Amino acid sequence: MAIFIKRSSTSLRIPTPPHSKRSFHDWLNINGGYKDVWRLAWPLFLAQGSSTILQFIDRMFLTWYSAEGMAAAGPAGMLAFSMQAFFIGMTGYSSVFVAQYTGAKKPSQAVSVVWQALYLSIVSSVILLLGIPLGGMVFKLAGHPAAIRRYERIFFDIFLLGSAVFLSNAAVSGYFIGKGRTRVVLMTNIVGVLTNIVSDYLLIFGNLGFPRLGVAGAAISSIIAQTLGLIINIVFFLRDPEVLEHSQAWKPRLDLIARIVRFGSANGLQFALDMLGWTTFLLLVGRMGVVDLAASNIAFQINTFAFFPIIGFAMAASTLVGQNLGRNDTDGANRSVWSAMHIGLMFTGIVAVFYVFAPDIFIAPFGAEANKAEFAPVRHLSIILLRFISAYCLFDVGNLVLSAALKGAGDTLFVMLISSSISICCMLLPVFFLCVPAGGLGVIGAWCFLTLTVLTLSIAFLLRYLHGRWQHMRVIECEVV
Repeated sequence: MAIFIKRSSTSLRIPTPPHSKRSFHDWLNINGGYKDVWRLAWPLFLAQGSSTILQFIDRMFLTWYSAEGMAAAGPAGMLAFSMQAFFIGMTGYSSVFVAQYTGAKKPSQAVSVVWQALYLSIVSSVILLLGIPLGGMVFKLAGHPAAIRRYERIFFDIFLLGSAVFLSNAAVSGYFIGKGRTRVVLMTNIVGVLTNIVSDYLLIFGNLGFPRLGVAGAAISSIIAQTLGLIINIVFFLRDPEVLEHSQAWKPRLDLIARIVRFGSANGLQFALDMLGWTTFLLLVGRMGVVDLAASNIAFQINTFAFFPIIGFAMAASTLVGQNLGRNDTDGANRSVWSAMHIGLMFTGIVAVFYVFAPDIFIAPFGAEANKAEFAPVRHLSIILLRFISAYCLFDVGNLVLSAALKGAGDTLFVMLISSSISICCMLLPVFFLCVPAGGLGVIGAWCFLTLTVLTLSIAFLLRYLHGRWQHMRVIECEVV
């Protein structure tokens, strides 16, 4: 046995969109068809949708609390999550291992890899605690006003203290995603969202006798909800028949840990650099003014109505690619990717229409309890930014689904290198040199470069996917052939 990325010596077959003479009914039921994708995706779709609603309500509550609180929560949360993202991406990559082990019919390995990811989560959370002092330095360097920096520090410090919960949740959720049991993910997510909303209401405003904690209350609420979700996930995991059958799989295995680090670290680094890139973008926008930052935060929050559900389709595609490659069915893997693309494009197109023609449906709640005069310029700019989002969100389907498919095969290094290099060259550097300086292109120019970045990423991942190298990659043990 050997551990490696398997590559065939034969020529690669270009994985073009599949054409079939089967009826539509047959296509729905074929392996990797729309039905397979939808079966895995709809719970993830609703889970991401519920998370979208949570973030929307969370930011709406903070807007009602204070404009500074709203402006601070975006960059502070994104910076904290950017630091956690490497480890979340590494431990959460357990889902790809589980998917490929499931396809290869190796349940003991699938259970064991989750335990190893949990051990990595514990170690990683301790490392993250050392980064708490960095928040204050970053916000000061960003040049944000003192009032916003104070809120940013509070949110950042509390969010980072809860790292162990976020990382462990990613590891255990990977088991259910990789097995295709996405309804468990949906259930725990809904429970967490409802808990978070209630906690926000109580702790941000100090209702029903609870202390009025403001921005700190929003961060604490997130940790409370994640903790409850982790408890539920662990209970389901420990009661799973395969986990009970393979009761010795909890033992530490350095070979599996090394393999998670090997493939998962590239996935985690890509995730972290992506988050860092978006965080840096917001920090740079913050130097242009409070209105620019608040409107960009609102636009990003509204974009989650399209973005996070597509993440659900992308995760479904990644799982099906892993399972099919585990059983060496590359045709099924290819069909699942194109099925996810078709469904994602249809959904995103509908949302984009609402962004353009009915933007106030999304924007109005943010200004419901805000000062009308202060919110007016924020609303005007938010409408403009939503038009940018409607332009690039269709390309984001290709960006997210195709990159997830490549990672589902094990092509994590390529995704990381391309994603980070394009983000730096097409977005961060142009925004810093051409948009931030006085008299520069400003926030509109910044969003133009953001749109260009998404377009370029989607083209790059499409070309890599069509090249077909992913068909001969695996992250699990393979016989040398």
